[in-house]
Amino acid sequence: MSNALPMLRVFIGYDPNETVALHVLSHSIWRHAKTPVGITPLVLTQLPMTRERNPLQTTEFSFSRFLVPWLCAYRGKAVFMDCDMLCRADVGELADYPLAGTHLSVVQHDYTPKAKTKFLDQPQTAYGKKNWSSVMVFDCERCSQLTPDYVNEASGMDLHQFKWLDSRGSQIGSLPAGWNHLVGEYPENPEAKLVHFTLGGPWFWKYRECEYAAQWRAEKNLMLHHNPMGEYALAESSGT
Repeated sequence: MSNALPMLRVFIGYDPNETVALHVLSHSIWRHAKTPVGITPLVLTQLPMTRERNPLQTTEFSFSRFLVPWLCAYRGKAVFMDCDMLCRADVGELADYPLAGTHLSVVQHDYTPKAKTKFLDQPQTAYGKKNWSSVMVFDCERCSQLTPDYVNEASGMDLHQFKWLDSRGSQIGSLPAGWNHLVGEYPENPEAKLVHFTLGGPWFWKYRECEYAAQWRAEKNLMLHHNPMGEYALAESSGT
């Protein structure tokens, strides 16, 4: 019998406007992980996505995220997250939250966006369950409704508001808010484990001084030039 540890599958949304964000997030995940993690970017040209992009679609991965269970052959557990994030803890902790009796787990945000626009001057739309789908832990076997045909044909609200589930709220589990901390929307949280630059991250000039910008830049520098006693340590000690 093999004693090998199972590899956690993490899928990250990819958009060419935020390539650097995806790489920095991946680096932060690997650096904090205590067990093997396989990271797959959801590159639109590699997926069976045929639906046309609508004007309100901010990123290329707005809908491809719902293909994760299909990509996993509807087996096991998998994590999806947007690329505009920074991981500050072991992602294995996120995957360890129990899924018993649920199809997936999310941070169940209840807020109204403060701004009317976000990065690249995209309109900020308000709707029920907003940002719930930006971090999802799937029980892939229970999400067989999410076929490529369905994901290509369903409305955006049907997908992001989880209308592919029936009306029983128990099918969606709840994750701690620290696993999807919305920068600029929530009060500062120095204990946040997964930081979400939902309005725009420090790779955009407009948001270069947002909360956690120093840590994000330090993570980028670690990725490019390993220096464990340098800028990252300073950024962590500042708590910003």
